[in-house]
Amino acid sequence: MAQNIKVAQPYANAFIQMASGKGSLDKVISDLTNIEAALESKDLVQALSNPLLSVEAKKSMIKSVFQGKIDGKSVNFLLVLCDRGRIDCLETINSLALQMAYKEASVEVATVVSASEMSESQQETLVKKLKSMANVKEVKLDIQTDKSLIGGFTVQIGSRIIDTSIQGQLKKLASHLGASSPE
Repeated sequence: MAQNIKVAQPYANAFIQMASGKGSLDKVISDLTNIEAALESKDLVQALSNPLLSVEAKKSMIKSVFQGKIDGKSVNFLLVLCDRGRIDCLETINSLALQMAYKEASVEVATVVSASEMSESQQETLVKKLKSMANVKEVKLDIQTDKSLIGGFTVQIGSRIIDTSIQGQLKKLASHLGASSPE
C-alpha cells in the first residue's frame, strides 16, 4: 500500500456504505475480490496510474475490464474515482474496503507463510482450527511460501502469531541456549 492511506480511507468508507446499501455483504466482498484479482495485472495498474492517459481513456478501460463482472454501482464508483483523479489509489482503496467488509462480515484474514505448498485438506483443517481459536464465522487464508522456514508454517491472525516452522523452533532453541539466532 504505497499510496497515502489518508487519501484512500474516505473512498474505502464511501464504497462500503454505497455497496452495503445494495444488499448482501457477500456481494460486496465478491466485487472487491474481483477488483483485487484484476489489479494483479501490473499493466492495468500502470495504465490507471499514468498521468498522460485521459480520464475518458481510463473510464473506457474500467468499463471494458469490469462491466458485467462486478455490480453496476461498483463500476460507477470506479468511474467516479476516475473523475476525481483518484483511480491511481484504487489498490489501496480496494484493500482498505476489503478489510472493512471482512470485519463487518466477521471474516478474519489469516496470513500463512508455509515452507511448502499446502493441500486443500490442510487448508480446510487450518481454517477450522483458526475459526474456533479466533471465534469468528469465517477465516480467509492469505498463503505465501518461504523455503527459508525449512518446514512447517507461521500464521498471523489478528495480533496472534503461531510459529510451527523449523526455523522458528531453531531460533527458540538458540535463544534458550543463550546463543545468537541462526540466520
